[in-house]
Amino acid sequence: MAIFAKKIDLGRVVALDYGKKRTGVAVTDPLQLIASGLTTVATHELLEFLKKYIEEEDVDCFVVGEPKQMNNTPSEAEMFIAPFLKRLRKIFPHVPIERQDERFTSKMAFQSMIDGGLKKKQRRDKSLIDEISATIILQAFLNRK
Repeated sequence: MAIFAKKIDLGRVVALDYGKKRTGVAVTDPLQLIASGLTTVATHELLEFLKKYIEEEDVDCFVVGEPKQMNNTPSEAEMFIAPFLKRLRKIFPHVPIERQDERFTSKMAFQSMIDGGLKKKQRRDKSLIDEISATIILQAFLNRK
């Protein structure tokens, strides 16, 4: 007797490491098991990028990094993120938005580049740091789920 597992495809989870200039983007696989870096997008082009991405992929939710101070209060960067979240909710009202603490993600991203053997010149690529940071934010969210 053969037992077949039914394939369950969920929508992807999209994580954003939002910055004033650039935003790192990471996504899960359709089963929401693996976080992978996708790209880094100029922040002023981010909403257009997300519109195109959602046309091609099912997205279950957005996870946006939440920058906090060591005493758990919001960091100054939150004042740039709040207006973006308003626009994101307005454009994609059907996609829930979750927040994930992003303390130390840039340092962790840089360390992972060193551990991965990237040369000094490659480690200066801030867009790569943003993409890796988004991946760390997404993995932390998946671990919390």
